[in-house]
Formats: sequence, C-alpha cells, structure tokens
Amino acid sequence: MKPDRGVRVPPVELCSEGLASYEAAVRGDLPDRDCPQCLLDLGLLRALPDGRLIPLPPGLAANAVMRPLETDIEEKQRALAAARVAMHQAEEVYRAHTGTGTGTGIRAISGADAISATLSSVVQSCEEELLTAQPGGGRPAELLEKALASDVAALERGIRQRTIYQHTVRSHAPTLAYVEQISVAGAEVRTLDEVFDRLIVCDRKIAFVPDPGEERQQLALVIEHPGMIRYLVGIFDKSWERAAPLRHTPTEHRPPLLTDETRRAVLHLMVNGYTDETIAGRLGMSARTVATHVRKASEQLGSRSRAQLAYLIARSGILDEDLYAPAPRRP
Repeated sequence: MKPDRGVRVPPVELCSEGLASYEAAVRGDLPDRDCPQCLLDLGLLRALPDGRLIPLPPGLAANAVMRPLETDIEEKQRALAAARVAMHQAEEVYRAHTGTGTGTGIRAISGADAISATLSSVVQSCEEELLTAQPGGGRPAELLEKALASDVAALERGIRQRTIYQHTVRSHAPTLAYVEQISVAGAEVRTLDEVFDRLIVCDRKIAFVPDPGEERQQLALVIEHPGMIRYLVGIFDKSWERAAPLRHTPTEHRPPLLTDETRRAVLHLMVNGYTDETIAGRLGMSARTVATHVRKASEQLGSRSRAQLAYLIARSGILDEDLYAPAPRRP
C-alpha cells in the first residue's frame, strides 16, 4: 500500500509576519499577491476574480483545511485496522507451524544478521518495559554506539529499561559513556559480580537468550511461552535486587569499582576449584586480572601456593558472609 501524499499538511502555527498581515487584512488593509504563504496554506486569505485577496473567518477556513486532513486520518485508521487483522491472521499461521501455538513457545533463529534484525524489530515495537542482562564485561564501542540510538528512542517513548552488567564495566570507558547517556534518558543500570547469561525481555511477552550449546552470535532462542517468560523475569528480578546501582556522570572520574566484592567473587570461585580462565569468563574479566586478585590475596594471607591459599581463606572465614545476600531496599 503506497502512502497517500495528496493532502498537504499546512503549518501548525502562523508565522509572525502572517499573523500581522492577517490582522491588517481584517482591519481593511488588504494585502497584495505577495502575502505570506502561511495565510494561503491555511485558507485565511482568498483571491477574488480581480486578483484581490480578502480575509476569511478562521472557522470557515478551518473547514476547508481540516476536513481533508480528517479524511486522510480516517483512511489511515481503517488501513491500520485492516493491517492488524492481517497480522493477527498471519500470527495464527506462524504459531501453528513454529510450535508457539502448541505449548512449546520456543523457536530458534540462526545467523548473526537474522538475530540482529529480529532483536531490532522487537525492541522498536516494545511498549512498556525492556529488561537486559549483559555478561562478559565491557561491550565493544561500535555495538554500544549502534544500540544507543534505539535505546534512547525507546526511553523517549516511555519504555522502562533496566540493565544488568558485571562489575568489570565500572572501569570500561565506552560502556560508562553509554550508561551515562541512557541514564539521562531514564534507564536504570546495575552491576553484579557474575551475571547468569545474556537475556533480553520485551514487555514480558517475548525473550531472547543464546543457545548454550552453540556459538552465541550464531544461534538464539526466542521464547514466547508465558510460563518461561515469568521464570526468566523472576531470575532477572532476583539478580536486580542483589545488584549495585551504577551511576556515572561526567564530573566523576569513574564510579566505585567495588574491588572488594569482585575479589571475593574471584576467591569464592577459586576455592571451589575453578581455573583462572574459567573464573575470568564467568566474571567478565581477563585471566591476568584474576591472577592479580589471587596474588594480592596470597600476599595478604601469607600464602605460598594456591592450595595453601584456599586453606587460609577457609580458615580466615572471609567468605563466610553470604556473597549473594540481597541488597537492602531503598525507601
């Protein structure tokens, strides 16, 4: 369906020159043919057979100008209603052949381009709430720049956006710049030592997660089953309660790094037998940073080996406090 461009939308406001000319015309000082164009667009002046221009009452001009616009709006509303019916019919067919109408509510999307296009379409159609969990530390600057425009547009539509990152982004300049801008637009951002996995939920109706058995960039699962959506939102909300707010403004050098919390998370995983590479992957940092945390803990406790460090940590009780206790609620 091609858009109807037959109706010319007039200026919403009179220009100051046009208003002054209309006032003069009403007083009897009729303008020449070179009057301001806005008066002609709005129909406030009409040409006589001899070429003179006379003023018309605004009420009479309004009928001539607004009626075509009202007709155009009515036609577009009918077209919108027809499109909704067509999309509903197509949705029924889609669900019948993808399993979303038979109780599974899960389908796969293959390929980075297809995943990106589907995500972009869903985010643009989001109406109320957008939840995202982004593990892995700081994101590439080009991805953040690409996401910024769509996220700000969603926030300006009144969408509530909550995002969880890992503590390591608190020293990542591109992510902090992104957080600063979306926070100004109304988003809320918090960080955790360890985020369960990547998650995007729109309006609590559709969710995206990576397939854990495949490369993250090549296969994603689209979840529309209401029960699964509630389960994922519940996981997100529990993580949100434990997360620390990330507030960053240009006047700050950087937000608090939460170094103690991060080091305790590293030691917690080390005591449980994880290698530096595994710990780095789970906490969104480099293996070198993990080794630095372990070395500093060894120096603090006087350890000479990794096994001795685990023993001294257990003996000291520094990990006895619940690492995952909910953060206190703010009034």
